[in-house]
Amino acid sequence: MKPQTEQRTGLLYGFGAYGLWGLVPLFWPLLKPSGAVEILAHRMVWSLAVVGVALLALRRWSWIRELLRQPRKLALTTLAASVITVNWGLYIWAVNAGQVVEASLGYFINPLVSIAIGVLVLGERLRRVQWTAVGITFAAVLVLAVGYGRPPWISLVLAFSFATYGLIKKKLNMGGLESLAAETAVLFLPALGYLLWLGARGESGFVSQGAGHSLLLAATGLVTAIPLVFFGAAAIRVPLSTLGLLQYLAPVFQFGLGVLYFHEAMPPERWVGFSLVWAALALLTWDALRNARRSRAGLLAVAEVPGGAAAPAREPA
Repeated sequence: MKPQTEQRTGLLYGFGAYGLWGLVPLFWPLLKPSGAVEILAHRMVWSLAVVGVALLALRRWSWIRELLRQPRKLALTTLAASVITVNWGLYIWAVNAGQVVEASLGYFINPLVSIAIGVLVLGERLRRVQWTAVGITFAAVLVLAVGYGRPPWISLVLAFSFATYGLIKKKLNMGGLESLAAETAVLFLPALGYLLWLGARGESGFVSQGAGHSLLLAATGLVTAIPLVFFGAAAIRVPLSTLGLLQYLAPVFQFGLGVLYFHEAMPPERWVGFSLVWAALALLTWDALRNARRSRAGLLAVAEVPGGAAAPAREPA
């Protein structure tokens, strides 16, 4: 068992990671008048620079040769880079278009979309409580569609793209810095080419908006890399169940900013839809914690029985 101080440090890193991800809607509007695609391109270019420096300092380069020798892994990395490009680009656009609340909804429903993908793609079986949570979320999407007068497509695309990204990352099984370096390396030349094209047309915010604006665009690399480093430090120090609870901090902060800071409209039907999503998440979290406790109790029972034999545990309803 990890020492208490390690777990406390891990919690601080976890709060730091998800807190920064939750507060990032305050950063993207500072980059106007640059458009979402230009901001995204800068994020790709400068993220590779920051992560490259970190890997150089840590002398972690051996994985590159191994990756290049595995065409399947390289193809998955390219696919992950493409999916996260959609996610990043849409999120930046949504924040700067005044859709912070709808964007936050995408990350609220992301765990439930991940469950759905597990069933549809990986053939996983759900417990009754999980099916109930998925059903409640489906009802919430319908209510929100009525409230918005359209399906909440920003939320759905963000949720499905990030859940798909998580599935690919699971198959890749690479470290956080390494995977970000590989993905941004795939995206680097197209992103740099786009920025050079903007510069040639005289439409580059990096060139035309002054030194302060250029520094803010360059800071997109730090904004991307620092929370990821904090997350990696938290992941090795705290249980996965704790990280699962901490992940809700980011959309909670984003939702709060959307309502309280950006003053986005929240008519009654949206409150009903969000409340249904939160109820589904509460149910899912309760079920996950209950299942984790039962698993720990089962392991302790096995450890206490001579020879390690134990009766098979029933799957919780």
